[in-house]
Amino acid sequence: MRHFVIRAAATALTLATLAVPALAGPAKNLVDGVALHGFDPVAYFVDHKPTKGDPSIASTYDGATYEFASKEHKALFDAAPAKYVPVYGGYCAFAVTEGIKADIDPYAYAINDGKLYVNFSVEARDAFQAHVADNSHKAEANWPTVKTLDKVYR
Repeated sequence: MRHFVIRAAATALTLATLAVPALAGPAKNLVDGVALHGFDPVAYFVDHKPTKGDPSIASTYDGATYEFASKEHKALFDAAPAKYVPVYGGYCAFAVTEGIKADIDPYAYAINDGKLYVNFSVEARDAFQAHVADNSHKAEANWPTVKTLDKVYR
């Protein structure tokens, strides 16, 4: 019996180890390789509103394509892309606090401490913003695990 228990435990450990790479999901929320559902990341900061980008004015950064409303916005992005990309791979910030991945509504955003946070809905944004410091800490702690999840709530 003891031999059976040890062998079963070893088999389970081996299967769990082999399964981990298969569980790793995309760390960025992309649709056909495009981030932010094609919205211009710079517009959130410069124009203070979501603006749809033009696919003919685009840049690639860290495996994602970003589309811009103008060549000026593209130039700003190209000079400092990390300044404009959304946190948590462009997934819903509030969902990350809950330990899950969720898609976004590009209109449900906030800028906190110079970073772009996008959310599933205006309600999710408001919930995140209601306790932004605590939620930011929770999301930061959860993100290493959440970014590996396959399931994305849409």
